[in-house]
Amino acid sequence: MVLNNSIPVVAIDGPSASGKGTVAQLVAKTLGFHYLDSGALYRLVALKALQTGVRPADEIKLVEIALNLDAVFKGEEIYLDNTRVTEKIRTEECGKMASQLASYPRVREALIVRQRSFRQSPGLVTDGRDMGSVIFPDAILKVFLTASPEARAERRYKQLIEKGINANIADLQRDILKRDERDSSRSVAPLRQNTDARLLDTTSLSILQAQNSVLEWYREYCANERV
Repeated sequence: MVLNNSIPVVAIDGPSASGKGTVAQLVAKTLGFHYLDSGALYRLVALKALQTGVRPADEIKLVEIALNLDAVFKGEEIYLDNTRVTEKIRTEECGKMASQLASYPRVREALIVRQRSFRQSPGLVTDGRDMGSVIFPDAILKVFLTASPEARAERRYKQLIEKGINANIADLQRDILKRDERDSSRSVAPLRQNTDARLLDTTSLSILQAQNSVLEWYREYCANERV
């Protein structure tokens, strides 16, 4: 495995609805780095499967979709087959299927090269489940960002309500716990904090506080490198 470690990577992993995506985007913007939402790739595969009637259990066809995914990221907008799908991939249905197909080793393998292609100068901030453990094991900073299930359910509820989507906090919390169990028990790249990752519990933190924590750790790394 050849990695271009001359380009710095900040990898932020963590469970669903922990806020890692928002924090990662803000850190990337502050540092002037590129940003990769790895979960969006799995959601794109899920959306394409839903559009074409591919069953969640059909790993062979899901791998084919992943290998031939016609997806384009333009700033904050995401396109699939030349159609804007930025909001469509964020539905609960799409998220649930993405979590399921992410447990398939061959689907994950099919998306590795595409994920690593986001590593471009001057640097990359990425979030997901296995960014620091599998995709970018040489990341200069690895963060495991989490929060209590209650806090995560409340955040997801607010996001959905703001988008005009009806939601129930109790149902969302059950779904989050199920997704945690599925993500942490899968055989390939399970969700867990690596020994070289810094823990950031955002249960009682604001987005700004969480962002500043990651930036402080990044600057700490840079300062140590100059010594």
